[in-house]
Amino acid sequence: MRILSDAFIPELPNRYNGKVRENYDLPDGRRIIIATDRLSAFDIILASIPFKGEVLTQTARYWFEETADICPNHVLEYPDPNVVIGTRLDMLPVEMVVRGYLAGTTSTSILTKYRKGERSFYGHTFPDGLRDNEKLPEAIITPTSKAASGGHDEPLSEAEIIEQGLLTQAQWDTVSRHALQLFARGQQRAAERGLILADTKYEFGTAPDGTIVLADEIHTPDSSRYWIASTYDRAFESGGRPQSFDKDFVRSWVSARCDPYKDPIPQIPDEIVNQASAVYIQAYEAITGAKFVPDLSGDTVLERIRSNLARYF
Repeated sequence: MRILSDAFIPELPNRYNGKVRENYDLPDGRRIIIATDRLSAFDIILASIPFKGEVLTQTARYWFEETADICPNHVLEYPDPNVVIGTRLDMLPVEMVVRGYLAGTTSTSILTKYRKGERSFYGHTFPDGLRDNEKLPEAIITPTSKAASGGHDEPLSEAEIIEQGLLTQAQWDTVSRHALQLFARGQQRAAERGLILADTKYEFGTAPDGTIVLADEIHTPDSSRYWIASTYDRAFESGGRPQSFDKDFVRSWVSARCDPYKDPIPQIPDEIVNQASAVYIQAYEAITGAKFVPDLSGDTVLERIRSNLARYF
């Protein structure tokens, strides 16, 4: 398989290894961000999925360009299909999760909490009688902390964020406004493609001049839950889950076989890995309306990336 599981390039400085992306900070204030093919869920790495990193980078590129009028983003250039060069930011310590439906499979999802009988979380109160995957009256923000390596994201409310000094009130007002506007644009564009953007995650940072800037990724299959709109009504009425274009496909496979937060994770079989790759590619094509044509130059993905980044050595 043509897979990028690791993107270690010794000639590049100041490496930071994230769950999915490898970052290198250049002395001039730019950051090289390489999207690997690693699949992260339940706060761990589950597998590597062919072409996933390229799909993520190119999907985010589409959305950064589609939303540039809403708020500034970190993008400077794309020297390789898996790589974005961005402005280095002081990242804000809160992930802005926006949800339009009562959905999810993780411990921090509102559906998981609702099924357990909780009715007040993230600063919101929910009535009894809601059903799985039900559309919410309006989009809501359910922020989480950013977990340290090996830790778990923790639910937060606006009040807790301000009280703990994670964000100032002015910063919260700005990022919450941006997040809801970005989500509205995402839902609008997705609907035009026959998709439902059910929920997503945004990360923001501050530039040296204090400007709040959108970073990381936007509306990708990793950061978002997409459903095929034509499957929603029947699935909702039957209590099932709409057909999706996201990593819930693999999450659900794992959750059916163990408690991913307590038990060892079984090895993901090649059949599931290949199906996941096809799902990511289908997602890119459905979201953007463009055909996915992978860049197969170079003997390996890493060799191609090294060649395209040589001018930064």
